[in-house]
Amino acid sequence: MSTEFRHIVRIIDRDIDGSKTVVDALSDIKGIGLRLANIIAAKMGLSPSARIGYLPSEKIGEIEKIIKNIDESGLPSWLLNRRKDIETGKDRHLISSDIDLQVKADIEREKALWSWRGYRHAYGLKVRGQRTRTTGRTGKTVGVTKKKR
Repeated sequence: MSTEFRHIVRIIDRDIDGSKTVVDALSDIKGIGLRLANIIAAKMGLSPSARIGYLPSEKIGEIEKIIKNIDESGLPSWLLNRRKDIETGKDRHLISSDIDLQVKADIEREKALWSWRGYRHAYGLKVRGQRTRTTGRTGKTVGVTKKKR
């Protein structure tokens, strides 16, 4: 640990508050939850309660390298967020903006296939089996009107 404190630490194109603990700071990155942040801290030999602002830049670089190569780090496949990718067939772990781009591409693929989910996405309807009789209405609201006397 160095004695120099940095108030803002840059990890994977994200500015992180230096006063946060290592686990909390890593879980701020999109695609990394608390469990994965704890695993990364343990792999690095860092205390989960250490402040990220006190870490030297070499350790920050090592953390970035581990995050970018989570797929090849020997973690179990159930921990990754993109298992059996359709294009490659491999287990992958996406982080930051890659998640949004991949979700958008998946929805567009479903629409092009004209699958049931694609159809629901295309028409702006609920996709996951929710009821639609009373909720999810758009446009003019339908309600009970009083009879005129």
